[in-house]
Amino acid sequence: MHELTVRRKVEFSDTDMAGIVHFSRLIVFMENAEHAFFEALGASVSMEHDGKHIGWPRVAVEAQFKAPARFNEHVEITVRVLKKGTRSMTYGFEIRVGARLVGTGEMTSVCCEMTGKGPRSMPIPAFLADQIEEAPSAEEA
Repeated sequence: MHELTVRRKVEFSDTDMAGIVHFSRLIVFMENAEHAFFEALGASVSMEHDGKHIGWPRVAVEAQFKAPARFNEHVEITVRVLKKGTRSMTYGFEIRVGARLVGTGEMTSVCCEMTGKGPRSMPIPAFLADQIEEAPSAEEA
């Protein structure tokens, strides 16, 4: 799998005093899509596997606001695997209300064993890595 689209209702807490989605919520929407992507693979961003607690700390995040989304609208968040490394993944995101592009973003997360001394990077478990592939580039699509 290399792509997933999820739908989410814009809640009142997502909006600012102008009644539009606050730009910082784009990152929350991106995380929602990342979590759904892992769930679709039978995994989680925080899980136990082979006696290890595995997490996916974010090491880089960026988001671009393109147009407003408002309370009670439904956004569709598409997550695409742009790069799959042995220990990390970089995702691209598009957030839309219908045909209107609301925002875009990118996020890199690292597969880590969550230890008492803090996270330690580790290879992506095979059962997960085997299910994930990089999305075709625009030239390949």
